[in-house]
Amino acid sequence: MNNYTLNAKLTCAGVDIGTSDFENEWFDLALEQTDTTLKAVLTAKKDLTLNDFMLTTGRTFRDNDLFFSNGFQSWSTTEEHGRNDVTEGLPKVITFNNFVKTQAGQMGDYSYTEYGVPGCFHSFTFTYFRKKGSHFIELWGSKADRNGFTIFDVDMPRGRFTLRREVDGTELKAGDTFLMYDLLICEAEYEQAFDTYFFDFLGVKKPRVERLAGYTSWYNYFSKINEEIIYRDLNALDFAQDQTQIFQIDDGYQEHTGDWLLTDKEKFPHGMKACADAIHAKGYKAGIWLAPFCAATKSKVAKEHPDWFIKNEKGRRILAHFGWGFAYAFDIYNPGAREYIKHFFDVILNEWGYDLVKLDFLYSICEYPRLGKNRGQLMADGIDLLREACGDKLILGCGVPLGSCMGIFDACRIGPDANKNYSGDLLNKLQLTREIPSSRNAMVNTIFRRCLDGRAFANDPDVFFLRDDNISYSITQKLLLAKVNDIMGSIIFMSDNAATYDQRAAEYLKYFFTEKDYSIQMAEYESEDIIRIDYTENGTAKTLRFNLKDGYSNVMENV
Repeated sequence: MNNYTLNAKLTCAGVDIGTSDFENEWFDLALEQTDTTLKAVLTAKKDLTLNDFMLTTGRTFRDNDLFFSNGFQSWSTTEEHGRNDVTEGLPKVITFNNFVKTQAGQMGDYSYTEYGVPGCFHSFTFTYFRKKGSHFIELWGSKADRNGFTIFDVDMPRGRFTLRREVDGTELKAGDTFLMYDLLICEAEYEQAFDTYFFDFLGVKKPRVERLAGYTSWYNYFSKINEEIIYRDLNALDFAQDQTQIFQIDDGYQEHTGDWLLTDKEKFPHGMKACADAIHAKGYKAGIWLAPFCAATKSKVAKEHPDWFIKNEKGRRILAHFGWGFAYAFDIYNPGAREYIKHFFDVILNEWGYDLVKLDFLYSICEYPRLGKNRGQLMADGIDLLREACGDKLILGCGVPLGSCMGIFDACRIGPDANKNYSGDLLNKLQLTREIPSSRNAMVNTIFRRCLDGRAFANDPDVFFLRDDNISYSITQKLLLAKVNDIMGSIIFMSDNAATYDQRAAEYLKYFFTEKDYSIQMAEYESEDIIRIDYTENGTAKTLRFNLKDGYSNVMENV
């Protein structure tokens, strides 16, 4: 049993208040602890707005102790940390300009979490403690993140462990109750601990999707796709038709982001239903990408319906993302916006006939607390709207806080975009944010978020590449990325025109698209850049060992 100290910040009758008392003139906090659970319920005595809420206890950390840090959303870097590690936030080069800082920081949690302090880390929704080399973990997992994100903070040098609740902007009336914490504490072997968390404590069902292998258009052409390219790449997969289950069209088919039903007629003269029909004719599921909560500032919907978007306190629409020449985010509580979203999903899924939608940039509706709701509540309402709009069609989430969609989405991206250059580009070298495209970070996330696969949803680790053009990878780097995805993911995408493959690349594709029986015994950093994965493949024990920095590995022994 732990003893906790409270640090709460709130606003009542226009006055900012801080308190450390569990019972005070503004609220009562009832705390229930057992060896395996912790639950806390707040009862408001007055009308108030919660701004911050933390319970802190002492904990001893030794040199071989590791803390698992689950990043804010799909793309956020996720891995284990030791007491001498440091995680950097936004670089100083962009923090001197408030506009640039705001736009870069919107993808992450930089405005309300701390970075850059040695031995200090945080984790969203769940975390665990592990000793290096051990199979056993002490897992802490939240059940209440739809009520506001749970953030686990550690200060390893000072011996502190904090349960923080992201409640900023949460409005309560006198007499209201608020479930502040509902946590599982489970000490067990890695796989058993996560089975207990997801299936027993959260009560989620195994995902409907067990595995999908196929193609997505983004990483070869980005938005410069057209009907000719799509049909050419579709036909190029005929040699691997028996191993392929899905073919996905990514960004670039629409006139503008947000105008999802206004197909670019020059690029797709026969429309998107014709593409879905052609994909189905091959026996594949048809997938399509959209960012359902975003609309480019130059889009038709943004120009015709300015009242449908999130606004600041001055009544001006907020720029939710710098992509597509800047974009706004829909106000999902606006009736017109809600009906608009439901309508384009109805057409895409039921008239065009797509089986799966990849839904991107979902975090855009929860960047700013508003309407008396915190970020977690805003995100949960958005997820519910998406599931309602999509019915029983398959949803692949992306750019989304994972605790909000666990057990609701069928599949989810669990890492950043892969990069066409293994070593990264200028933005990687600047370490602009922890969410930018990076093949190395994508592999790290695939490894350390493997616990979610087949439990919260089917993991999508993003793409691998086998082509030789329009890319900067060695053959070893290509196979390494593909192998890590294959071992630990369930959504296996490539993004090549397979017509350019030689015989060896064609055989590799069929190998990676073929389902195998994997079991992972251990995956961890051996040193700063060296990662080792011990696993079995179809009953055969294997070890994959690689240098994350340059991609040098023994992968040739494992394919």
